[in-house]
Amino acid sequence: MSRYVAVVTTIQRPTKSLIKLQEVVNKFMDKLIIVGDKKTPDQFFYDFPCDFYSLDDQHKFPFRLAKLLPVNHYSRKNIGYLLAMKNGADCIYETDDDNMPLKTWVLRNRICTARIGSVTSNGWINIYDYFTDIFVWPRGFPLEKIRVFRENSAKEDIRSDSNNLFSINSPVQQGLVNGSPDVDSIWRLLYDTEITFKRQASVSLPKNIWCPFNSQSTWWWSPAFPLMYLPSFCSFRMTDIWRSFVAIRCLWELEYSVVFHSAEVWQERNIHNLINDFKEEIPGFLNNVAITETLTRLILEKGHHSVATNLYRCYEALVKKGFYPPEELKLLANWIKDLTSIGILEPDRKYH
Repeated sequence: MSRYVAVVTTIQRPTKSLIKLQEVVNKFMDKLIIVGDKKTPDQFFYDFPCDFYSLDDQHKFPFRLAKLLPVNHYSRKNIGYLLAMKNGADCIYETDDDNMPLKTWVLRNRICTARIGSVTSNGWINIYDYFTDIFVWPRGFPLEKIRVFRENSAKEDIRSDSNNLFSINSPVQQGLVNGSPDVDSIWRLLYDTEITFKRQASVSLPKNIWCPFNSQSTWWWSPAFPLMYLPSFCSFRMTDIWRSFVAIRCLWELEYSVVFHSAEVWQERNIHNLINDFKEEIPGFLNNVAITETLTRLILEKGHHSVATNLYRCYEALVKKGFYPPEELKLLANWIKDLTSIGILEPDRKYH
């Protein structure tokens, strides 16, 4: 049987959402790993049934990355991924402490049923269009593409293929979020309404087509484990989005695609300063298209044996273009070494 492990990072006391997640894990999965940070309350999870690791605990791990990652940063979640892999996970489910599993939440399988998303002339699809008629787009979707999708007849094409279902082998699957979905600060400043997505057939992202995915309710199977790396030297609001662009590009060489499912969690969003979110998202507003264009032009190697090589080449190209500083490559190199040390990657393979 497959071994499922859930990974969360938090800096607050157990929320209602986290308590509900633990109940789901206890019923359906093998383990819940919670990664703390500098702001996480001391001895907070003493009576909470999970594997909790404080910042001090993390610094004692043999992982090279543990002492190199910044504190008070979402990228510390990387330690949770490594721990899950070291514990023999076949599938890692990641979410956040403000996402509550819905009654319709189910344990996902790597082989799933989905329709194929529409191939567009501009290389992007707004995945939310498949699940709602509301004018909304996911965080990380390029601003310069939004009006195009609003004005064209893409939704007619979307509805027309709803019965064409296929069996898809997808090692990365994203569940949507009801309530306060994952949108950018511009949408939230303008609209900020509660959304309940329609329960529709899942959608597979076609090759050479882009749509960001996040870390709010995401399933990763072992072929994609190396692609879980969350970068540190970028905006907090961009770390999982820019990771998704790299993952999508690398999945093309593995002949895999990302699948998006109907909503499986409800978000009771933690308090945010929307203007601060806007400032954190400016690098994305300015660079999301340029990043994907850089990744599209890359010549990568096909096959599972090249996943680390391709991962490194992607970040190397993004560093060269100035989207990341060179320091990011040091963290990535140590991520790859940690993956090798726990048997996820083959030893003695050169990746750069």
